[in-house]
Amino acid sequence: MEAFANRYPRVEDLAQKAKRRIPHVAWEYLTSGTGDENLLNQNTRAFNDIQFLPRFCKGPLKAEIGTTLFGQNYNAPIGIAPVGLTGLMWPKVEHDLAATARRMGIPYCLSTVATETPETVGHRVGDKGWFQLYPPKDKDIRDSLLQRAKDSGFNVLVVTADVPMASRRERSKKAGLAIPPKITLKLLWQGIAHPVWSYHTLRRGLPRLRTVEHYTNNNDMKFVSGFVGNRLGGTLDWDYCQELKELWKGPVVLKGVLHPEDALKAVEIGLDGIYVSNHGARQFNGTIPAIKALPEIVGVVKSKVPILFDSGIRSGLDVMRALYLGADFVLAGRPFVYGVAALGTYGGDHVANILMDDLKNNLVQLGVRDLRELKKAEAHIR
Repeated sequence: MEAFANRYPRVEDLAQKAKRRIPHVAWEYLTSGTGDENLLNQNTRAFNDIQFLPRFCKGPLKAEIGTTLFGQNYNAPIGIAPVGLTGLMWPKVEHDLAATARRMGIPYCLSTVATETPETVGHRVGDKGWFQLYPPKDKDIRDSLLQRAKDSGFNVLVVTADVPMASRRERSKKAGLAIPPKITLKLLWQGIAHPVWSYHTLRRGLPRLRTVEHYTNNNDMKFVSGFVGNRLGGTLDWDYCQELKELWKGPVVLKGVLHPEDALKAVEIGLDGIYVSNHGARQFNGTIPAIKALPEIVGVVKSKVPILFDSGIRSGLDVMRALYLGADFVLAGRPFVYGVAALGTYGGDHVANILMDDLKNNLVQLGVRDLRELKKAEAHIR
C-alpha cells in the first residue's frame, strides 16, 4: 500500500492507469454521461464553488472521522456506491470491492445489475453490505430479490428512483457497447491490446447480469438485457416505496433525490434516508449538479433522517465539502472501480485510503478535529 501511495496518490492517477489497462469500450461505459455530457463536467467542477476559511494556532490536531449510520459503526463517512455491469471494467470487481468494504470498515452497495450475485458477494462484505434495487414491475421478482439480499446478509436497501427509463449514453454506444458484447474485429483488437484484462475476463467469462438472469430461465445475455429493459424500473411511485419499507424490515433509502419536495415526501411515508444524487450524470443531462441540490434538501429535511450523497466525488476534500453542506454520509462509485481496474484486488483499499487520508488532512488544514466541528467552520459558497 505504501508503494501505491507514492505512485498513485490521487484518484485521477488510478483513473489514468485504469484507462490503459481496460478496453476502450469498458472505459467509455464507466466514464460516460449522456447528451453533450455538460453535467458530467459540472458535477466535479461545482465542488470548487465551496471554499473554506481555515483557522490556525489551535495546537496539535488529530482528525477523527469515524461515524455511525443506521445503527452501524463505520471507520469513515465514506461508502462504495453501486455501479452496474461492473464486470465489464474488471472481472469479479464486486468481490474485490466487497472485501475492501469489510477490511476498511465502510459500506459497499451492490447493484441489481452488477455482474455478481448477492449470494456470492454477501459473505465477502460481511455486515457492511447494502443492496441497491432497480424496482421490478413484477412483485414476485421484487420480493425474491429482497429475500435473496436479506438472506445474503445485506442490511440497508437503497431504492433507485432516478431511472424512469434507460438514458441514451451516446458515448458508450459510439464506443461499440452492446449487450451481449459482440465479438467484432474491433473488440478482438482491444482484447489483444489489453492482455491482462483479457486473461482475467476469459477465466471468468464475458460479463453477465447474474443476479437477474436467475429469473429468465435463459442465460443468453441479449435475452437478459431485454428482460432488464422491460421489467426493471419505470414504475416507481410512493405506494411502491411504502411497500418496500414494509417488506424489507430494515433501513430503506431513496436514491436519486434532487427536489426538496421529494425528500419531504420520502420522510413523510417513513423511509429512513435520503440519497441525493444525479446518478453520476448518467441519466438526465438537463438537471443540476447534485452538490447544488444538497443544501436545500438538508434545509427541509431538518435532520429527521440521514442524508447521503454521491455524484462527482473524486477526493477527500470533495467528501469534506459535501459533509459541510449537510450530508451525513458520502459515497463514490467510479473511483473505486478505477482502483480495482488499475491495481487489482487491493485497488479498492487504496482508493479508500486516499479518500480517508485526504479527508483527515483537509480537516486538520481547516482547523477542525471531527465532523461535528466541521459543521461550524466558515466557507464562501459561490
